[in-house]
Amino acid sequence: MESANRKLIRPSFNEMKDKNDTPRKSGGPPQKRQIPPDQTNAENFYYVKQMQSKTPMVITLKDGEVLKGYIEWYDRSCLKFNRDGEPNLLLYKSNIKYMFKDEEA
Repeated sequence: MESANRKLIRPSFNEMKDKNDTPRKSGGPPQKRQIPPDQTNAENFYYVKQMQSKTPMVITLKDGEVLKGYIEWYDRSCLKFNRDGEPNLLLYKSNIKYMFKDEEA
């Protein structure tokens, strides 16, 4: 069986050039990309999830101190951190180096 001659169908260069030269819908200069939102709410979602389940957390402060407990509440700049057998703490977020779920609990 012989294969049929196939011809590639594509627009000519001049047709494409004319198509790209047509004015845009807005009639003005090309639009800039939209700026991403300042707040993604990922941090809020994380805190609410950990608070609702009272997940045991480990918080390491910038000075190297390690705290274990759970997050009771938070606001824009602070966390209230409850600990078993030790005083509860109000921590500034700016003093937290990192935090993670306590796997030992």
